[in-house]
Amino acid sequence: MSVATPIVIGPGQLALTLVFVLLAGLVSMAFRLELTRSLAVGTVRTFAQLFLMGYALKYIFALEMGLPVVAVFAAMVAAAAHIVHGRVPERDVAFGLPVFGAMIASYMLVATSVTGVIIGAKPWWEPQYFLPLGGMIAGNSMNALAIALERLFSGLRRRRAEVEMKLTLGADYREASDDIVREAIRAGMIPSINSMMGVGLVSIPGMMTGQIIAGADPSLACRYQIVVMLMLVASTAISAVVVVWLARKLCFGRAHQLLLRPEND
Repeated sequence: MSVATPIVIGPGQLALTLVFVLLAGLVSMAFRLELTRSLAVGTVRTFAQLFLMGYALKYIFALEMGLPVVAVFAAMVAAAAHIVHGRVPERDVAFGLPVFGAMIASYMLVATSVTGVIIGAKPWWEPQYFLPLGGMIAGNSMNALAIALERLFSGLRRRRAEVEMKLTLGADYREASDDIVREAIRAGMIPSINSMMGVGLVSIPGMMTGQIIAGADPSLACRYQIVVMLMLVASTAISAVVVVWLARKLCFGRAHQLLLRPEND
């Protein structure tokens, strides 16, 4: 199979894509959705953030040093943790720092395993592999963690009487909240599992699409996509378990009393 050269998108073609945003803006105005400003801000951020990332990666690739690569990865995880914190409006528990620590540890474990062991990149931090794969882990697990944490906090509040009754009968905080923790982790993992069901049938995912557009053999590109799909399930499972366990611990005091205020307080 001949290797096709990818078509380069020029500034004019890039500007033409703004028509899609204009269409979305017209829909917002026609139905009074009040999303016009958000669409405009999102478009500007998309252009700015991706151009910045593109030029930064070009510079980092040229450095051929591990420390800048790990620093960029840590910054990506910090941004993901910040977004998760913003999506879960919890006032009673300061979970931001523990969540970031759990995210960076679990994501590093999965990302280094994939690049160093499965793909066999040498060194393991080879930015061509480590940063795109690490970014996929952070981006996909971010949504799972937001769902799991929201489900944990809402579950503890909704089932407060049941949890406190178990505590009164002698259970510790783990025994009193095991069902809620299990439900939260399950809710966070379901989107990743569902995406495995439809991949290749409903959609061609980003990694495989990018490689095909770049001229790779589709039968080889699908192998990378399989690695990515399984990697995302593992990272979601590990990070959801660690983050929910840490957050659950923060919800209880030294005497195992529930620290979250009631729903209507």
